[in-house]
This record gives sequence, C-alpha cells and structure tokens, in this order.
Amino acid sequence: MVFNYILWLSLGMLILAAILPSKKRYKSFIGGAGWILFSLHWFSKPFHYLAIGDYFNSVATIVAAVLCVFLGIYLLLHSTSAPNSQLKQVFRATNATAIGGAIYFMFAEIPSLNYWLIANVTSQTEWLLNLTGFFPIRSSWNVINLNNEGVEIILACTAIESIALFAGVTLACIDASFKRAILAFLASVPVIYLLNLLRNVFVIIAYGFAWFGSPDYSFYLAHHVIAKIGSTIVLFVIAYVVLKILPELLDMIDGIFNMVKSSIKRYIGG
Repeated sequence: MVFNYILWLSLGMLILAAILPSKKRYKSFIGGAGWILFSLHWFSKPFHYLAIGDYFNSVATIVAAVLCVFLGIYLLLHSTSAPNSQLKQVFRATNATAIGGAIYFMFAEIPSLNYWLIANVTSQTEWLLNLTGFFPIRSSWNVINLNNEGVEIILACTAIESIALFAGVTLACIDASFKRAILAFLASVPVIYLLNLLRNVFVIIAYGFAWFGSPDYSFYLAHHVIAKIGSTIVLFVIAYVVLKILPELLDMIDGIFNMVKSSIKRYIGG
C-alpha cells in the first residue's frame, strides 16, 4: 500500500515536471525527486519476480530502478551546469515516462479502468472470433470458451504495456513536430491494439481446437512461443517505423546512454 502512494506521488511529480515551463529552476528539482521516488517502485518489484522464478524481469526492474536513480540525481545536481542539449534529452525521457506511466498505471492500478479495458478487449476478441466463423461462448465477463476450452483475458492480454510505452515516447516528441508525433502515434498505438486482438484470436482458436497436439501444449506453443516471437518481431518493426518518423527519439536514447557512460567513467576514474 505504501508503494502505491509512492508510485502515484512519483508519477504526479514527473507529470508536473513535464508540464512546467522549461525556464523554471524548480522543474529540475521536481523532476529529479520524481525519478528518485519512481525508482522506489521498481526497487520493490524484484522480490516478487524472484519469488515466482522470473529472473529476467527481476534484472529488468533493477536496471529500471538504477536508471531512475541516475536520471533523478542528474536533474538534482546538474540543473544549471548541464549542457542544454543533455537536459533536453533528460526532460524528453521524463515526458515520455510521465505520459506512458500515467496511461499504464491508471489501467493497472485503478479497478474500474482495469475492468473496463479487460472487458472491452474480451468483447472485441469475441466479436472477431464470430466474424471469422468461430462462435465462442462468453462464460464470464473476461472468459471466452471455444470448443469447451476457456481462456481468461487478463491485463497482459490487452497489450497496455506496449501501448503505454509507444504512446509515451511518441507524444513526448510533440515539441519536435506535432504532425510527425501524431503520425508516429498512429503508426504504433492503434496497430499494436489491433494486432493484439488478432493475437488473442489466434491463441484461443489454437487452444480450443488443439492445433498443435493436446489443448495444453497448443496453448503453450501458441501463447508462449509463436505469439511471443511474433509480438517481438512486430514491436521491432513498429519501433523501426517510429524511429524513422521521429529520429529525435534516437537522440534521446543516445544522449541518455552517453550520459550514463560518461558518468560511470567519471565516478570510477575519480
């Protein structure tokens, strides 16, 4: 419960830092404090993932937490001394995190929005199944049965993580070019949403009709192998398209990477 309050406080501070005029000195202080608080949310996650044997996400959350700490300290200590271009890239990352974080955590943490999103994705998946000639039974608000095999639609089945990520990075570049930012948004967010519905349809059909052997093995192969590999390839393609439309994002990634590298070298070298 404490970490929930910390999460919303950190997001509120990041959002405030994103909307404050760039010439305000306290913009850097608020943004830096927001990043430090946001790191506490990520530092609380590895224990959960370790408990369930998910070592990849354990490492990923630690890396995310350390990066948050770095960005927070950078804003707190270098608000006046840092080159203008570097601060611009850090604030672009702050804007992206504020937008993407607000979108994701609203649906992940607010029960009514969580229910609304999952219920809508379930309804749209059911509609697509009917459209393609498969006629499922809706046995619950988020469970679709096909050929007596039921699949529960959960938050991860809505692609909200990827949607929030691309919404954040594309809309954070709105200062570069409104037209290109919106084009990048349309080339990513709606496409991800639609392809995720098709992914749900594929998994349900493969499971319901045991396309790859037994129902359980068919679900495993369809969901954990084929759909995951397909999703990864699609996200790389979408990321490539977005970067072509918004090369400013490469500047942001490269700028933050170079800041981290140079800081590590400086501190290690004394």
